[in-house]
Amino acid sequence: MKQPLNALIVKEGEGQQDAVALGDGIFMSKGISNAYLVTTPGGDVQVNTGMYFEAEEIKRRFAAVSSNPLKVIVFTQGHSDHVGGWSRFDAPGIETIAQADHADVREYWRRLQPFMTSRTAKLWSTDLPDVDRSYQPPEPVVTTTFFDHHAFEVDGRRFELYSTPGGETTDSLVVWLPTERTVFTGNLFGPLFGHIPNLYTPRGDKIRSAIKYIRSVDRVIALEPETLITGHGEPIRGSDEVRQRLTQMRDATEYIRDRTFEGMNAGVDLFTLMGRVTLPPELAIPQGHGKVPWLVRAIWEEHAGWFRYESTTELYDVPPSAIWRELVDLAGGTAQLIARARSHLDAGRPLEALQFVDIVLGQDPRDADALRVKLGALEELLERSGRENFSEVRWLEAEIRDTQAALA
Repeated sequence: MKQPLNALIVKEGEGQQDAVALGDGIFMSKGISNAYLVTTPGGDVQVNTGMYFEAEEIKRRFAAVSSNPLKVIVFTQGHSDHVGGWSRFDAPGIETIAQADHADVREYWRRLQPFMTSRTAKLWSTDLPDVDRSYQPPEPVVTTTFFDHHAFEVDGRRFELYSTPGGETTDSLVVWLPTERTVFTGNLFGPLFGHIPNLYTPRGDKIRSAIKYIRSVDRVIALEPETLITGHGEPIRGSDEVRQRLTQMRDATEYIRDRTFEGMNAGVDLFTLMGRVTLPPELAIPQGHGKVPWLVRAIWEEHAGWFRYESTTELYDVPPSAIWRELVDLAGGTAQLIARARSHLDAGRPLEALQFVDIVLGQDPRDADALRVKLGALEELLERSGRENFSEVRWLEAEIRDTQAALA
């Protein structure tokens, strides 16, 4: 039996907190992805509605700081941590605004929910252990959409919305308050501001466009904000600080894109290029969400697709694993392959070790010797990671748990 909806929030350390005042009549409700309330005497505007199981707590927090009627809900993107709680806030007369691609984003997430949730469960089950991932909350009814930009006023307070399709979804937008020089960016920059973007996330989603990300960052820079409020964490304040960090994020992404194009034009293969491209010291920003080799591959496949011109077999439906059993037979059994995997691991080559181990476990998933080598390789990769990148760490930890369970 799943816990009550608010129980998870309490467990995650965010429950029964007050909304945080950010100044200028703006309040933040911290959550998996933050929700924001912009207040005016004539009615309020809410930016995002959180996950479905967070909605009641968000509603309680905002009610404690404003008794004004809610006039407008704005979605900065179509992911469930932004739109899932919508039905708990919607009421007659409330306008819901999203960028025009919102319907398409929501369509593929609804249709792929079993596929997506099975993957996110492996990565994030220890962080969100009690979420009913099969539940689909009521789908938001968007009353206003726009393509490039849209503006409205509530009680004289002006709101300007700009499309930024280089974010996590093609319906990504930013909310600009020109008088206050404050911009809400949602997850345009991912969950970790100041890090390189994640053009592909291991939990699964469409590859995100590097050039659209660069142009979206430029669009925010052009606003010259003094306060930047993201979907996670605390606001970034000071026009110089905001510009400097946005410029660094943009330049790092552009650098990786340029080097990837250079390598592709020079005939460098994808995997070599993934290992070759690195950021120079002046652009060596953190990689907690995206990783440089993942950006290289995402950029490559964004422009060239999945056919790498390396083998005719790439075009057909027989994977390399189809001949693994024959390779085991030719090797005289699994012992030789496991021994070779062990020698790679002992020599500090855990990825080569995993290549051999995968062949063995493809035939016998319970082979204890192969599992022990796999466990050692995964533990070494986790140690090498420095625990910087969230998705990499969560994947390796999940694989370690699964391997330990198989050995047990």
